[in-house]
This record gives sequence, structure tokens and C-alpha cells, in this order.
Amino acid sequence: MDTDLGVWKLRNWADDDIPALVKYANNVKISMNLDDIFPHPYTESDAKQWIKLSGTSPVTNFAIASQVEAIGDIGFTLQSGIYKRSAAIGYWIGEPYWGKGIATLALGAIIQYAFANFDLIRLYATVFESNRASARVLEKNGFKLEARLIKSVTKKGHTMDAFLYALVRDDLHPVVC
Repeated sequence: MDTDLGVWKLRNWADDDIPALVKYANNVKISMNLDDIFPHPYTESDAKQWIKLSGTSPVTNFAIASQVEAIGDIGFTLQSGIYKRSAAIGYWIGEPYWGKGIATLALGAIIQYAFANFDLIRLYATVFESNRASARVLEKNGFKLEARLIKSVTKKGHTMDAFLYALVRDDLHPVVC
């Protein structure tokens, strides 16, 4: 996938992205809003492992990139069994690029890609209660709040609520920035 988002683009990860990936991912403010599988500190070894994993088929994770470097990641995890027509969406953007609408554009592109290339009917994401910006990214792309998961997440000893958002293929509409 190589999708142009104006100044930004979604593209496959490459070994050349390792320094930028470490630079932006090694930020406690990012790791605090993601599952514990996302490490902090984020090392060169973590970046190499992620890039290798992201290249496996089918490719479902992509670099969000400027003209110069990768600045974030977006992708989805295909589910299996009775959930095989669903995928969990995830994304993050390097802190210097927060608040610029990049995640909203990237999510709109990944939604189109996921529904066009996979037999999916539903995309969903879980957002920590403290991450209102991420919730807005989902809402701008038509995701609807399905549930507040009370005290469902414990991150660094702090237990909090999470919000479950979902988008069903039938509810697709254009992105509102």
C-alpha cells in the first residue's frame, strides 16, 4: 500500500525507517496510550522486530510518513474464528505531529483499504479514557461509541476506563476534518 494523503503518505515499513521509528516511538506519552505490547523504552531492536513483523503477509500495518521520514504507524489486526469479519484498528503519531489532522486522514485511508481488500464487516478500536484526541479521530471517521468498559485497563499501576468504538461497513461516510 502506498497512499498519498497530501503532504503525508501511508506506505510499507522499511529498514531505513528504524532511526525515525525509535525517535518517535520512544516517548512515554505514546506508550501510555497503547497496550503493554508497545514497549517503553522503545529500542532499535524493537524497531527492527516491528518492521520485520509488519512485512509479513497480508500486510496490515503501515508507516505514516512525511516526505522525509516515518512519523507514526497505523494498521489493523485481523480477527479469527467467529470474529473473522472484524479487525482491531490501532495507530499512533509522533508527538511533534499531534493535532495536525494526520491521524484522521490516515485512519480514513486505512478504513478504505481494509474494507476494499479484506472480507471485513466491522472495524473496532479501544481508547483509554484519558486519550480524548484519539477518540475524536475515530468519531471523525464515523466510528460510534459502543461501550464504556469500566475499570478495564491498568497501565503503569493506574486503572481506568476504556471506550470501545466500532465502524460497520454499512455505516461508512466521508471523513470530516
